Amino acid sequence: MRLNLNLRQLEVIVGVAEAGSFRAAARQLGISQPALSRTLRMAEQALGARLFDRDTRRVAITPAGQELLHIARRVLRDFDSALSELGHFMQGFSGQVSVAALPSMNVALLPSAIAAFRHQHPQVEFKLQELAADALLAAVEEGRADFGLCAKPAPDKRLRYQPLQDDPMMLVCREDDPLATRASVPWSVLAERPCVSVQPGSSIRQIVDGVVLRKRLALRTAIEAPSVAACCALVKEGLGIVALPRLSLGLADMRGLAAVSLVQPTAYRSVGVVTRIGRTLAPASLAFVKILVEREPSREAVALIQIQERDDGSA
Repeated sequence: MRLNLNLRQLEVIVGVAEAGSFRAAARQLGISQPALSRTLRMAEQALGARLFDRDTRRVAITPAGQELLHIARRVLRDFDSALSELGHFMQGFSGQVSVAALPSMNVALLPSAIAAFRHQHPQVEFKLQELAADALLAAVEEGRADFGLCAKPAPDKRLRYQPLQDDPMMLVCREDDPLATRASVPWSVLAERPCVSVQPGSSIRQIVDGVVLRKRLALRTAIEAPSVAACCALVKEGLGIVALPRLSLGLADMRGLAAVSLVQPTAYRSVGVVTRIGRTLAPASLAFVKILVEREPSREAVALIQIQERDDGSA
């Protein structure tokens, strides 16, 4: 037989048993004495048994009441514990954060951000995926990742992009190259030397091709490589120079190489967070995205913040 009792009735039973009187129990529970008596009476009707013997002087728990008291305390204790766990989840202190990231983001951005996040959220678990741009966007859209860390994608009605950081383009050369001693070099030097290039389709190649087109440079591409690490290895062997984003250099063995800022123009790869429009992130994921955004906002992110402040009238 299933007994139809609710949590409020269990609280009243425990309250009366511990206080020893209806008046004291009602005061501790913050309800009126008539309301308490009514709640207790409904519980007794549901059970078909008297829970307390009472007269004008005292309240005594019955055998049925004593048996239920143990169960009521356990149920209330478990309920409080479950609510505490839910509270931790809602505050972002528990749960799982699933991130899909480009290889350079997994090396350059995520480790330090996770370490900072873990100081305040030690119980949160992380699931990291390393994917190329197209596969990354698909993972976010299909829900296989909470969000992605990547270069700014093409506008998409299903995805939202939030900028995090401006990743400056650098010229990578051998450390014994005369260019290595300079503070910066113009993009035009790429037209003066054999060049190593990342294969088409990558966010890096799009930036390089865009600058080359605007500057009307004629590059002598010595070889196309499938990865940043391969590009740098080819440069190290004297096969050319290469333009790469600064954050990507963590993927390569830079011993024997130098990275010099590229100017005229100064070009950046915007990197940020991609989420699926209409999907609500779990509190832990939202808290981690906030950590990422606050660590080093890009020029675009700062501009968005300033626009929002003006809209709010707080600028």
